[in-house]
Amino acid sequence: MGVVLRRLVAGLAAIVLVAEAAVLVLVHIVLGKTTHNQSMSIAGMDPDVMSAATYAMGAGIGAFLLLCAVLLAVAAVRDRAPGTFARVVLVTAAVTHGVLGALAVGLVGWGAFAVLMLILCLLVLALMLYAARGADRAASGGAPDGRDAPPAPFGELKPTNP
Repeated sequence: MGVVLRRLVAGLAAIVLVAEAAVLVLVHIVLGKTTHNQSMSIAGMDPDVMSAATYAMGAGIGAFLLLCAVLLAVAAVRDRAPGTFARVVLVTAAVTHGVLGALAVGLVGWGAFAVLMLILCLLVLALMLYAARGADRAASGGAPDGRDAPPAPFGELKPTNP
C-alpha cells in the first residue's frame, strides 16, 4: 500500500505542477500582450521592458514548475526519495506556494487560496512519504537508499543506550 500511495502522490503532484506551469505561462503571455498593446508606462517605465519582463517571469516560473514536476516524476517512477538537490527545489516550491497562498486570499480570493494549498499539500505529502520510507529503512537496519549499512570498523566505539 505504501509504494502505491507514494507513487500516486508523487505522480499526481507532477501532473498538477505541469498544469499549473501551463496556466501560469499562459497568464503571463496574456499580461505581457496586454502591457505591450496598451503602451502604458508605470512610473515612467518603458512598456516594452515591462512586457519583456513579464514574458521572462512567465518563462522562469514555468521552467521552475516543470523542473519540480520532472523531479517528482522521477521519484515516482524509481520509487526512491528525491536527492538533496531535488528536496531543496521541492521545499522551495512548497514554501513559495505557501507564501503565494497567503497573498492570494486578499488579492484573488479563496478559490485561488484553495488551489495553492492543494498543491502545497501534495508537495509536502510527497516529501513526507519518501522521508517516512527512509526512516523505516534506517530503523530496520538498512541504509536509507536501500543498501545495507557498512559495519563499524573493528575496535571503534559503538553507540549504546543506557
